[in-house]
Amino acid sequence: MRLDINCKNVIMKIRKNDKVTVLSGKYKGKSGTVERVYIQEDKVLVEGVNVVTKHMKPTVKSSGGIMRVNRPINISNVMLICPKCNKPTRVSYKVENGKKYRVCKKCNEVID
Repeated sequence: MRLDINCKNVIMKIRKNDKVTVLSGKYKGKSGTVERVYIQEDKVLVEGVNVVTKHMKPTVKSSGGIMRVNRPINISNVMLICPKCNKPTRVSYKVENGKKYRVCKKCNEVID
């Protein structure tokens, strides 16, 4: 079975404004909030994680210089922190009254 890369009906377990912790890489153990989710690339932009320096030329609107920019990291390298128990946890789903909710695997509390 082949999955279409341009499919936008992908269910992401991590969403914007979720608090996550980094599992691997240079920023392992660091946590932050998700600023943006890139569905097609399977990446997330986390505040304060994967910060790179970018050299910008001066333009009419901005003066140039060295800027610090966040870059996205792979979604498999982050784990959601449950707002109730404040622990990194996996996410499961529960359906009630035709609505789907994310649920913490550790404390069985609804995340949304």
